[in-house]
Amino acid sequence: MKYADHVYRSADNRLDLHARIYGEEGPPLLLMHGLTRNSADFEALAGHLSGQYQLIVPDQRGRGRSEYDPDPENYTPAVYVQDMFALIDGLRLAKLGLIGTSLGGLMAMMMAAISPARFDGLVVNDIGPVVEAEGLDRIQSYVGARAPFDDWQQAADQCQSVHGDALIGYQAQDWLSFARRTCTEMPDGKICFAYDPAISDGLSGDGSSAVPPDLWEIWDRLSALPVLIIRGALSDILSPATVAEMIARHPGPISAVEIPDRGHAPMLDEPEALAAIDEFFANIGK
Repeated sequence: MKYADHVYRSADNRLDLHARIYGEEGPPLLLMHGLTRNSADFEALAGHLSGQYQLIVPDQRGRGRSEYDPDPENYTPAVYVQDMFALIDGLRLAKLGLIGTSLGGLMAMMMAAISPARFDGLVVNDIGPVVEAEGLDRIQSYVGARAPFDDWQQAADQCQSVHGDALIGYQAQDWLSFARRTCTEMPDGKICFAYDPAISDGLSGDGSSAVPPDLWEIWDRLSALPVLIIRGALSDILSPATVAEMIARHPGPISAVEIPDRGHAPMLDEPEALAAIDEFFANIGK
């Protein structure tokens, strides 16, 4: 799937950041990835949505082709959110939809709470105002510096080791494809994950730097916006109880779908996820 490379300055004017832009026509959607991922995470969803929407898919600072921040203290959702406003302001987008996976979903909630008039709906993928401690502990266990891999098969094996319980049914080729989206080849031929290991600094201790406080207060400020909640049926980050509370506290249009055989987080290429996203954005404004 073809896309245009877009380079823009971070909100603090310190870094060059990268985004993929798919298409020039149609309502714009901003797609935001999770903690250790990058814009390649949405390749399948972009292939499904392209032609109907203009898709803006950034690499957050410290990921993918965006520059790494020499100050790890800037690897926080509040900073990423300001980068996203710099991106959409630079593209002169007056109004758009948001799709966010995990960290990207937290960012979507924060952005919509800050400026609800700029967004016409948001999809939050396997994240909510309560982040389960079990899942956060699991993420803490694998994020950070590690020795590079000798080849792509080693990288794929590691990806399967970490995420195999969340992506039931993946075959050998699926894990190789997963590795190629989440890793990068170095000049010496070694393979490493395509993120700055220093992003793990925000997860130290209780993870409070990575998960903003008062998330229910943020959620309650989204009351006028249509929302789609996507949850992996096996998720250890977003509980069914939190989904139920999110729905109960949201008076505006809201829907939820649970994706079978998926933990944290669905890839958004599953038939159930695609159908829900299609229906959600088709009904915006009706």
